[in-house]
Amino acid sequence: MLPPYPDESQEADETLRKPPKANNNDFLKNALSNFQYQISTHPRFWLFTFFLFFQLVVLIFTRNSPFPFSTHSPPHHFPSETALFADIQRPPHHDPNVIYPFGDPQCEYGRVYVYNLPSKFNKDLALTTCDDLDPWKWQCGLVTNDGYGKRLTDLAGILPGNLSAAWYRTNQFSSEVIFHYRLLNYRCRTNDPDSATAFYIPFYAGQAVGKYLWTDEIENRDLLSNKVLKWVQRQKYWKRYNGSDHFLTLGRITWDFRRLGDPEKLWGSTFLNRPQMQNVSRFTIERAPWDANDISVPYPTGFHPHSEKELREWQNFVLSYNRTSLFTFIGAARGDINSDFRSRLMSYCRNESDSCRVVDCAVTQCSNGSSEIQKALLSSDFCLQPKGDSLTRRSVFDCMVTGSVPVFFWRRTAYTQYQWFLPEEPGSYSVFIDPEAVRNGTASIKEILKSYSKDQVRKMREKVVETIPRIVYARPSGGLGSVKDAFEIAVEGVLKRVKDENEWKEYVDMGS
Repeated sequence: MLPPYPDESQEADETLRKPPKANNNDFLKNALSNFQYQISTHPRFWLFTFFLFFQLVVLIFTRNSPFPFSTHSPPHHFPSETALFADIQRPPHHDPNVIYPFGDPQCEYGRVYVYNLPSKFNKDLALTTCDDLDPWKWQCGLVTNDGYGKRLTDLAGILPGNLSAAWYRTNQFSSEVIFHYRLLNYRCRTNDPDSATAFYIPFYAGQAVGKYLWTDEIENRDLLSNKVLKWVQRQKYWKRYNGSDHFLTLGRITWDFRRLGDPEKLWGSTFLNRPQMQNVSRFTIERAPWDANDISVPYPTGFHPHSEKELREWQNFVLSYNRTSLFTFIGAARGDINSDFRSRLMSYCRNESDSCRVVDCAVTQCSNGSSEIQKALLSSDFCLQPKGDSLTRRSVFDCMVTGSVPVFFWRRTAYTQYQWFLPEEPGSYSVFIDPEAVRNGTASIKEILKSYSKDQVRKMREKVVETIPRIVYARPSGGLGSVKDAFEIAVEGVLKRVKDENEWKEYVDMGS
């Protein structure tokens, strides 16, 4: 049974998806227009004046600094093919005991408090008595090595020895474990909830529902999620803003937590349908286009660099790799689906063997990475990315991490999902082909891809490689120093959104 998800024809509301941006100019204009009123009527005038002055200072010092994960910010340039970073400087360690009169420079958007949930809501859910290589047990490897999985040992003959150490057998559903681990060691974590901007709920919702998705035990799918909501509602900090300053990570796609009432559509839990969740932000590997609280984050790949130097070496390696195939397709046909597009692509690639390299996951084990996948992606200019069982698939990020240019057939596979992480202009890093044109024979994938000049392909590859830091999860608990990975971008995005909303609420309260 497949998870239900809306048809591609439903348009996403892009304005809901992007992180809100504080407009300091509008703020000052509104504040100054009410200045006289505050003097004559408001007992907290001097508090308001200080708040106004602080906003002015922030405006002056940040006017030329773009929002760190804004798609409008200048691209981050990595070294040339031969150059490497010789001296990597790490920012000073964050000291939670230091008081900064104008805000912590290492925590511009505030700090996060991580709830200490009872273990039944997270670590007790882990399946530890299984072989990580067993493709029939999706839970295997979810918590191994802090969610990163075991080291990949079959890439030594493909990758340089110094780079193969950065590769792991990472489960695609492990983001809730990785985020929990990284947040416990996050430079802007605080142990004082009174000083927190936002609160993290380390509930492994994906693991809680996953073990019951393919059974008839529907009530069990909601059991732990109902209990964790009761637990968090008892916390005093939840009551302050009714959960709007809380967030969590869902290790699975959003549709696994939105069970419909139709008896024929009993997939998943009702976690995200609950009224208590309507204000809570959540990271998920595939979001609902109409829900502003769903924040799509990249699927975890197997590449987890240990340092900025290792990251740059990888970027240079994939940028200069000699690619001998025009395109590749990695996947498995689904005979149980009518007009399965993946089956069509599989047949097409086999018929175009001079241009396309095929990895059939029905024959080759593709779960959690393999040497065959790496060989195919590294050797190909383009990689075909149809939708998976839902509209997104991990292969998109496996493809981009190797420097191959993704070819999409559904816009919601990436374009309307990962705006915090991917380039703003789709054509700068990818190709889009209408699936109906492929089905009816009016479009040839091979001819479309051959129509791109070598210079155009090179520029797209450079954009893909430039994006790699934003779509991977670094291995060190403290991240990669000055380079922001997917974790840093996601958490800073939520902290900024919560901080902006809280400041607006305080301003409104002061004027009332």
